[in-house]
Amino acid sequence: MLLPVIVYFAVFHYAVMPGAYVAFVDYKLNKGIFGSDFIGLKNFEFLVQTGELWNITKNTLLYNLVFLALGNIIQIVFAIMLSEITGKWFKKISQSVILLPNFISMVIVGVFAYNLFNFNSGFINTMISGAGLDRYEFYNDPGIWKYIIVAFKIWAGTGYGMIVYLAAITGINHDLYEAAYMDGATTWQRIRYMTLPILKPTFILLLLFGMGGILKGSFDLFYNLIGTNSVLYPQTDIIDTYVFRSLVGQFNFSMGAAVGFYQSLFGLVLVLVVNFIVRKVEPDSALF
Repeated sequence: MLLPVIVYFAVFHYAVMPGAYVAFVDYKLNKGIFGSDFIGLKNFEFLVQTGELWNITKNTLLYNLVFLALGNIIQIVFAIMLSEITGKWFKKISQSVILLPNFISMVIVGVFAYNLFNFNSGFINTMISGAGLDRYEFYNDPGIWKYIIVAFKIWAGTGYGMIVYLAAITGINHDLYEAAYMDGATTWQRIRYMTLPILKPTFILLLLFGMGGILKGSFDLFYNLIGTNSVLYPQTDIIDTYVFRSLVGQFNFSMGAAVGFYQSLFGLVLVLVVNFIVRKVEPDSALF
């Protein structure tokens, strides 16, 4: 049963690893990967000198930290709220409604955002104009998109993450809750002293998994919301969108590979560091 999974990882994750060599050459299509001129770390030096590496790293890191922290907190809150609901049908309907955005394509989300924030015909500007106020140019204001992107990400991902925490809560022995209730514990006290401590290992595990991809941005979300609007790049450009533009717009495979290699290496170091800290503080929750 494990064979298909092993084959998948061997072919698509390990067999392609020599391709990282592209990051250290001046890649020419007619020469191939190993026939192109070796230039060492010049691709990385160019990124550092232009300042682009720092900007896209900062944006990717900050966005993902917010996604990870705020997302998990909201997922825990919704999971606890659903677990406390006694109405069977209302609970099922609520769970389905919260989970639904996870299955919506980011292309649709991009269209939805455009129809909300478009200057001429967007819903919000139409409402503002109808109230006799000046229209607001959302697509010329990089600052506000930080909050818009985070809002859409949380909206789309809360349902899926909530299921994980809800499953952990469902696995708790209900005799513990009944005993606490008989002892006079309030709902808040049961959540604070029983549910949250039991969810702690799950939270740490998801945090570690999330740290592994801390520099891998949600390309589909960012690209469909921002597209090629260079005005918004200073505060919305991430590593994934930069690599995409390098490959598609500039056909600079070496530069894209250099950024991808840096992204993977940074993620590996971050996972090792965070796991080391967790192993010191909470040994049972560490990955290894």
